[in-house]
Amino acid sequence: MSLLTLRERLLERLEPVTSWMPDQSAARSDFDLNPNADRPVRTLRPAAVLIPVIAGPEGATVLMTRRADSLASHTGQIAFPGGRLDPGESAVEAALREALEEVALDPSFVEVLGVGDAYETGTGFLVTPVVGWLTSRPETKPALEEVAEVFEVPWDFLMDAVNHRRDSYDREGQPRRWFWAVPYRERYIWGVTAGIIRALRTRLYGEEAAPETAATEDAA
Repeated sequence: MSLLTLRERLLERLEPVTSWMPDQSAARSDFDLNPNADRPVRTLRPAAVLIPVIAGPEGATVLMTRRADSLASHTGQIAFPGGRLDPGESAVEAALREALEEVALDPSFVEVLGVGDAYETGTGFLVTPVVGWLTSRPETKPALEEVAEVFEVPWDFLMDAVNHRRDSYDREGQPRRWFWAVPYRERYIWGVTAGIIRALRTRLYGEEAAPETAATEDAA
């Protein structure tokens, strides 16, 4: 029953894929926690990530990756499968393509339920989160040049606001920068990925009179 209510909530609260536009504006950003930071005027590069929700026998989990240590940027960070849009691609097409390329996730196993809030990164990307539903655990194989590890995190853990915290770092001569973090066991989920998780949680449960109770009822 809880998986059913979760799926229904996702369908109800997410934007339908038909409403996605390539020139949409960002609803969330790295600047939300840093309102005094310089925010350059720029044309954002479109990107998309897939949030694969796996409806397992013990509750829902979310498939995530750890980026390869050999990459030039964001080395070793926790992420959702995803990347920039190719010319002419929609966010859904890009998210599914990137998931296939990065972890060999067969698009035919993914039911796309909708898209979340567009997110502006500090590096100039406009990321559309695409939420997919899988009825069983998929076979995956990381592309080792991009992905070091594929793993799952319980949906309940990611949607529990108690596990969301604000962390920061300092750079010489610059204001302190704040970001969301969702540490899970030995893994440190932070930055854009944690910001997207936080935004999704707010979109799904933020309007509830008792959001913690509602989040607990889904996929408990």
